[in-house]
Amino acid sequence: MNILAKSSVTCAVSLATAVMATHAVAETQITVATVNNGHMIEMQKFTPEFEKANPDIKVKWVTLEEGVLRQNVTQDIANKSGLYDVMTIGMYEAPIWAERNWLQPIDISGDYDADDILPSIRGGLSYEGDLYAAPFYGESSMVMYRKDLVSKAGMEINDRDSWDHIRDVAAAVNDPSNGIYGICLRGKAGWGDNMALMSTIANSFGARWFDEGWKPQLESAEWKSAVTFYVDLLNKYGPPGASSNSFNENLALFNEGKCGMWIDATIAASFVTDPKQSKVSDQVGFAQSPYKATEKGANWLWAWSLAIPAATKNGEAAQKFIRWATSKDYIELVGNTNGWASVPTGTRTSTYKNPKFQKAAVFADAELKAINSADPVDNTMKPSPYVGVQFAAIPEFQAIGTTTGQMVSGALAGSMSVDKALKSANTSADRQMRQAGYY
Repeated sequence: MNILAKSSVTCAVSLATAVMATHAVAETQITVATVNNGHMIEMQKFTPEFEKANPDIKVKWVTLEEGVLRQNVTQDIANKSGLYDVMTIGMYEAPIWAERNWLQPIDISGDYDADDILPSIRGGLSYEGDLYAAPFYGESSMVMYRKDLVSKAGMEINDRDSWDHIRDVAAAVNDPSNGIYGICLRGKAGWGDNMALMSTIANSFGARWFDEGWKPQLESAEWKSAVTFYVDLLNKYGPPGASSNSFNENLALFNEGKCGMWIDATIAASFVTDPKQSKVSDQVGFAQSPYKATEKGANWLWAWSLAIPAATKNGEAAQKFIRWATSKDYIELVGNTNGWASVPTGTRTSTYKNPKFQKAAVFADAELKAINSADPVDNTMKPSPYVGVQFAAIPEFQAIGTTTGQMVSGALAGSMSVDKALKSANTSADRQMRQAGYY
């Protein structure tokens, strides 16, 4: 073989070796299914930091609207399809799916510091003492309001006002001719959309999803009063098309200065006080959620969290990603890059003790107070057999809550009466509970 030929062979071998080495470095690709909320979108921007530290792992994102995400991940995990290596789920799914052996437990060894996670959040994501979903951000619900508009109307808002007072404030600040609506609330159908809010309103009116014998209570006087109040409130003082609005739509309305009040997830506080996103960032006040007959269950408890389906073939890489995305170091990265008011909150005690966060986040104390006040066990005025504030932690609830949400949204849109909506929802719930053998 001549020198030129030898050289060519050597170059070819070297090139092949280099290609194989490069391919080996990027051997594992994990697919992460998540919701299209602001903090999740921001996490995707920081993904190169994770890939830089873990050059053998590449992250593929599937970002979906909340209702679609729930449908997709539920179907995938139930069928053991293995389409996703990391799923974004919440406090409803985590213990139920863990009991069915559908999830891998989260690796909390070493420097992860699971003891730093807020107790109520960690408890809601655990099953038999093991953590099965790591919280990316946690939330309760609270009142966010325009201090300038409320003051101009000669009104005030305080912690735990009555729903009647909230209605009176909404009436006072409502100015639709100038594009300002008294109150913005979720109306879009879904157990995690309108029913997250509606359940807390119903709780505070003294309602419950089921009695102690697991029979649905949706035709009770308390449910009828709560839904009637909600429908009247939004129809009189809410924006047009409220039955199509959920978190993101109301966030956009509030940031544009079109809402006098908004009662929704505490996580929204970082967005409505951000001058880059909100036109009214310097006029936002916060208060604990209102109530009617009881404070029990008046504000929800939730955590958007990252979990690993048992069917994944990339469990080790998925664990590494989740430990990174839900760590104290990740919060530090976001805080130092985007500002401490924009970090994902509601998960770790250390965040609320951090002087940088306390200084930057005017909402910190109100948010933590709301999260700590939500009790998933003692959640209704009358005794109830289920765990969960804005949901009942049983497998049948997802379908029951979705159907009820559709009925309530229909009542809000005017396509049916409140009585008809709740009768239909109760009939459907009764049928499902009977079929499941609850009674």
